[in-house]
Amino acid sequence: MHHRLLLSLAALFVGLILPRQALPQSEYRLRAESTLVVIPVSVTDASNHFVLNLEKDRFSLFEDGVKQRISQFAAEDAPLSIGLLIDVSGSMGRKLEISRSAVAEFMKTMNPQDEAFLIEFSDKAQVEVGFTKDPNAITEKLNSVQSAGLTALLDAVHLGLSQMKLAKNPRKALLILSDGGDNNSQYTGDEIKQVVREADVQIYCMGVFEPVLFPGLSAAEVSGPALLAEIADQTGGRVFPARTLSALPSIARRVGVELRNEYILAYSPSNSTRDGKFRKVKVTLEAPDGLSGLKARWRSGYYAPTD
Repeated sequence: MHHRLLLSLAALFVGLILPRQALPQSEYRLRAESTLVVIPVSVTDASNHFVLNLEKDRFSLFEDGVKQRISQFAAEDAPLSIGLLIDVSGSMGRKLEISRSAVAEFMKTMNPQDEAFLIEFSDKAQVEVGFTKDPNAITEKLNSVQSAGLTALLDAVHLGLSQMKLAKNPRKALLILSDGGDNNSQYTGDEIKQVVREADVQIYCMGVFEPVLFPGLSAAEVSGPALLAEIADQTGGRVFPARTLSALPSIARRVGVELRNEYILAYSPSNSTRDGKFRKVKVTLEAPDGLSGLKARWRSGYYAPTD
């Protein structure tokens, strides 16, 4: 059942992005009208532990305040396309070695069906390893890099979202490892927030932040945590701050576990207007007896298709 769901989602996505001339008129119309919105949802309890085995009827989903019918539901691990965006700028310094260990730990959570790519960024962002199913290709490449230069974090996010268009799996996520101190990007924060909002990609950040603010920190380093949090929150991801460097590997593994413990909700919007406007999505939960303080995370919405 689960694999059939993934295949049907992939087929629908392909149908929506193929140009009109690539399909017979009747087939194009059928596929274009079969819009399916997919919302990954993670659920944690008051102790921040993942809550598994919830049933479909525990979830309610709303679009612009209107309740939607959840047509497909899955609570199993699904193949993932992941982009690793690693800060190798001069501000990382001694943090880089621990960052390598964190990436290695994350790669241990990958399944054979998963694929990943590596972007390193300092003065500029660059794809160092394209999509691969070989974790060693990424860890080996990262082991050879040295910390130097400024930080083009926002450019790296933009490049990562562009690279994600080549993904083969319907579930997609970016993992950013940085101190958050952007000081050399061509793109602005507002531009990236807009691009992120339009993409069907979850963003997680491992923030290598300084534990104490002191006069030597740049303005970019001070504002870094807030910038990363804002980017991640609107996608249904989040920031995991590392107040000590030694915490990074365990945080990386936790991100991998969270991506493996999501519920996948899919629905056909009752509002079929193809106006390109942003539709807000909200998910509510009915907690089972004996459970309280449940918290759900999901992406804030999506842009409707256009004719």
